[in-house]
Amino acid sequence: MSGILSMILAGGEGTRLAPLTSVRAKPAVPFGGNYRIIDFVLNNFVNSDLLQIFVLTQFKSHSLLKHLSRSWRVTGLTSRFIDPIPAQMQTGKHWYQGTADAIYQNVNLVEGMDPEVVCVFGGDHIYKMDIRQMINFHHDHGALLTVAAIPVPISQADQFGIIEVDEDGKMIGFEEKPKENPKTIPGRPGYALASMGNYIFDAKTLVQTLKEDAEDMESLHDFGHSIIPQLFRSGDVYVYDFSINEIRGEPENSRGYWRDVGTIDSLYEANMDLISVIPPIDLYNKHWPLRSYHPPLPPAKFVHDEKNRTGQAIRSMVASGCIISGSIVYNSVLGFNNHIHSHSYVDSSVIMGNCDIGRGCRIRRAILDKNVSLAPGTVIGEDPVHDRERFHVSAEGVVVIPKGAKIGF
Repeated sequence: MSGILSMILAGGEGTRLAPLTSVRAKPAVPFGGNYRIIDFVLNNFVNSDLLQIFVLTQFKSHSLLKHLSRSWRVTGLTSRFIDPIPAQMQTGKHWYQGTADAIYQNVNLVEGMDPEVVCVFGGDHIYKMDIRQMINFHHDHGALLTVAAIPVPISQADQFGIIEVDEDGKMIGFEEKPKENPKTIPGRPGYALASMGNYIFDAKTLVQTLKEDAEDMESLHDFGHSIIPQLFRSGDVYVYDFSINEIRGEPENSRGYWRDVGTIDSLYEANMDLISVIPPIDLYNKHWPLRSYHPPLPPAKFVHDEKNRTGQAIRSMVASGCIISGSIVYNSVLGFNNHIHSHSYVDSSVIMGNCDIGRGCRIRRAILDKNVSLAPGTVIGEDPVHDRERFHVSAEGVVVIPKGAKIGF
């Protein structure tokens, strides 16, 4: 499709994902063994044949920029690009003051491309989406702005922008992160309609609205707080129902799957989703390949076949370079190049990569960031009181070991 520019907001600080974000931006956090969080939105655009993409970065961007340069370079086709854009302070000596300000500070890129439509998507969610279908919906309704939306439980409504729509899909109400009495979906009293943070704009409307917003000293310069409440009153803002999005080869149970992995617990649960017998998001669909950077590593290896010393992984995903040496991995996700030594037991955990787990360790309901080393006999996840004294533990009891930690030495 010509005339379509895509801008991905990937500058999130991700404070609720600490300590995983102590050294990297939220979109660069490893996920699912082989991937980074940002890979999912990038694959959505690439698989939708939308390849004019700016990725806006800001906080702790080195890891993200390194990943983009390794795995998302487009060369040889001058009209196609995936360009990272660091915060450049084009409009003054300040960081991005909100999501709308992030686009405004780079409005010269929009004007230089002169597109008809601009897609503004977040870079920190796990889902699959054929974005062309949303663009077709946008065009068919003559919208100035189209917002993608999903139902969420009322208990989570304070985390999202909550939408009201009429029978034609037109937005007739919007409230950003309501603290009380959120509007429910008619006929579904336990649910509210939430913005996914994915927007398709008429380009001229976007530029004009951003410039007006920049001059408003009272504005928060945020799409949810400022831009959407202003635009929907014009009557030309429509809501795209994400549940109708169809991808060839996807099982029916995966339709509508979308996860905001903004907390340790939500990131952990999304990883656990991947190892379900019938996962709600399918990584194996040959019609929707999931690209990422794959380091030059040998296949995973499972060694020793002796009594009480058999290397095995059950109901788990194991990436390249891993050695499961006389140990048991159960219900877990292992990233690249992990070594699990003999007589260790890893249960319901996420081991991100390049970790060395010594002999006789026991790990349960934990996330180990990259480059972690555990001394032989280390126990994590079995004593909540002791774990909270030593480590970061989430509200749901997931133990997090930060990048590069050496435990028990």
